[in-house]
Amino acid sequence: MLTTEQWIERAKNLRPKADLFIDGKFVSAVSGKRFDTLAPRDGSVITTVARGDGADVDAAARSAAKAFESGVWSKTDPRHRQAILTKFSDLILANREELALLESIETGHPIGDAMNVDVPSAARSFRWYAEALDKIYDEVAPAPRTALTLITREPLGVIGAVVPWNYPLIISAWKLAPALAAGNSVVLKPAENTNLASLRLAELAFEAGLPAGVLNVVTGLGAEAGQALGRHPLVDKITFTGSPAVGRMFQTYAGETNGKQVALELGGKSPHIVFEDVADIDACAEAVAWGIFYNAGQTCHGGSRLLVHESVHDRLIEATIKVAKQLKMGDTLDPSTQISAIVSERQLERVLGYLDIAKNEKVDFALGGNRVTPAEGLEKGYFVEPTILTNVDNAGRIGQEEIFGPVLAVTKFKNTAEAIELANASEYGLAASVWTQDLTRAHKVVREVRAGTVWVNTFDVADIIVPFGGFKNSGFGRDRSLHALDSYTALKTTWINLGSDEPK
Repeated sequence: MLTTEQWIERAKNLRPKADLFIDGKFVSAVSGKRFDTLAPRDGSVITTVARGDGADVDAAARSAAKAFESGVWSKTDPRHRQAILTKFSDLILANREELALLESIETGHPIGDAMNVDVPSAARSFRWYAEALDKIYDEVAPAPRTALTLITREPLGVIGAVVPWNYPLIISAWKLAPALAAGNSVVLKPAENTNLASLRLAELAFEAGLPAGVLNVVTGLGAEAGQALGRHPLVDKITFTGSPAVGRMFQTYAGETNGKQVALELGGKSPHIVFEDVADIDACAEAVAWGIFYNAGQTCHGGSRLLVHESVHDRLIEATIKVAKQLKMGDTLDPSTQISAIVSERQLERVLGYLDIAKNEKVDFALGGNRVTPAEGLEKGYFVEPTILTNVDNAGRIGQEEIFGPVLAVTKFKNTAEAIELANASEYGLAASVWTQDLTRAHKVVREVRAGTVWVNTFDVADIIVPFGGFKNSGFGRDRSLHALDSYTALKTTWINLGSDEPK
């Protein structure tokens, strides 16, 4: 791993490609417009990015549709796609430092995490789906003897993938890998303030042998490029991760145009549910602290609510504060940093606004609550210290709304029934965790809690092998696992008449 000084020097000399990637090459936006992308660590301008709009989305969608119809990717042997995606995975790892820097400098995610988590995770996604391609079988239905009935999977066509700013590489890979593996073409729309790693990813895919037009990237504003992608008649499906409000917009766009499929993952307010018989308070505290303070709380399934039995409340809060105080907050480009910046000034103001709301709701600030400067030269950076709020009313705004920052909301409960009621008293249902030694209670709570993922005596342990998504306002899409391949394919039935069953 490079030193902090070496990463800072590389950041200063960064000259990333920041145009649109359409039909296998970088091109300027038709309008010629550009916008600044900023570094959260110090608020400085990294570069200017092409501001794509409807005309550019149209060019990308047409390129993707042309590639799909030609069969240059969609009709190739699965082993051919397997080889290309495997090479792509290798190239991601070979360019690990560059991709990590691009991701870290735009998102504020610590460089150590970008190097050791984000880039390897993206590479694994592409390799895993590549390896799955020659292990998936179609079906033969139990038809009468006079017929042969086949059920086969075919790619949908053009996929519009819209990804958020908190984990651009990881979430892009979750969507791109199964979509491409299935034979689709893709138009990727990154978040407005995190574009650079996605553009480099597309270039590496082309270098790996992905044909021109199969993967296009249009950078730009959501109201311009995002809406145009959602409304484009050549797009067969939108897969979106982001806020509920924007997700509903994509449903509207689809309904008002060609009725394209829409898959949504829309955030959460995920609870830890800690019972009086929790086996290890210190291990629980470690999971609670990391579950909300990792990536400065900017994680859709982050454990932002702590529902804790009143008998262990004080011990757990004390232990969680101890862990939080040991986490190193610092420069994004310091390899030893564990917590760094909020992604943008706008998001910083949102988090600080919720802390003001917390004061109005008269919750107790057990830890933190302030904007800070963790190191010299970062005075203009977007940093909020780890914050723990206790005596939170679960029905209040702090208990209900997704803050998306390093803020933990703590609420006590008296019994299992109340714990389940509090956990489900949320518009979201993305994830939850249960902490208990009682196996029967653990199973009961897991069944009763409405969440797409429920951990027992752990938190945020995941892999590409299992699906990820939620219930209720957390959306209904599923990324990861073989189930994601199903979502990027359509089933075709073939019924073959074999004639009379009478012997001749």
